[in-house]
Amino acid sequence: MNRLIVTSSSGSSLTRSELIDADATIMFPFRFVGGPLPSLDELARYVAARSERHGPGEHWSNFVGLWRHGSKARRDLALFEFCKPYEVIELWFDPAPDDQLQLICWLDWFRSYPEIATRLKLRLVDFNLIMMDVEAPKEDRIPLVNVSRAHIETASMCWRAYRAPTPEPCFDQLHRDLSAFPLLRPALLDLIEELPSDVTGLGATEMRLLELVATGFMGTNMLFYLRGFRQRGVFSDWEIGSLLEGLAHGPRPALAGLDDELRVIDKENLRDRLKAYQRSRLTMTEFGKAVLAHKEDFSRHNPIDRWWGGTHLTNDRLWHFDPVLTKPQRKRA
Repeated sequence: MNRLIVTSSSGSSLTRSELIDADATIMFPFRFVGGPLPSLDELARYVAARSERHGPGEHWSNFVGLWRHGSKARRDLALFEFCKPYEVIELWFDPAPDDQLQLICWLDWFRSYPEIATRLKLRLVDFNLIMMDVEAPKEDRIPLVNVSRAHIETASMCWRAYRAPTPEPCFDQLHRDLSAFPLLRPALLDLIEELPSDVTGLGATEMRLLELVATGFMGTNMLFYLRGFRQRGVFSDWEIGSLLEGLAHGPRPALAGLDDELRVIDKENLRDRLKAYQRSRLTMTEFGKAVLAHKEDFSRHNPIDRWWGGTHLTNDRLWHFDPVLTKPQRKRA
């Protein structure tokens, strides 16, 4: 049986032949948290046949980690053409919110190709795929379910809701029957908790970072990599860095001690940015202590300009969740 695996960058270990028997493993490079969503044109170009429109890393075949049985010879095809010969297409996405978003994005795409969608199967991966070759169960112990039309319709509605210009459609999905995707509802809840609180003006991960610094976590390495202490899995390590910059480099910072060179080092210069993070020794400001104590609102004193799915959050267009979803009600400084 010829078999294709579609996964996220977390599933890089699935490209190792001794772990998984597949003809090809395609990894999805996009992230759907921590910044603006890729446009529909970008996503369409990614899966299209290779052409002069594709720059470096912009074609699906740039992220195939395993080629077997002549599959590499077909790497310039549009992805739906590449999928046609496979009897089984397995989707491997772990519980992390970004992985679950990638899953529903893929299923929304397969909705346009019903003849291929009939061959889809979903692995219910309830562990971090990065740990696949360390502590994960063997493949045959990971539940495998057939993807039905109902799966695809539900996923498509959730993906389109997340892309909407307000969080309301996504919040409404929590009232739907999402039992076909047992990992999706917790992921959506985690994402919604990242909307600013109406009291503090910060999301759940930002508040957790303040808590950790307040208890003595001064080094950024601890905040980046000790996910058990962080207790929040929405953002990647580099996205955590961006959150720290927002907390430390505004007009009225909640944190002190984050290296000032981060203000000027190019975002693409990951090596120098990592060194600057590692030099940092974080402490709480008095304002930060007041925010943590729910006595100050960070967004009243600092600019907010970030994305939550398709929603652009700014000071005068700030949606809140605490613990209900609240529309922007007043203009903030």
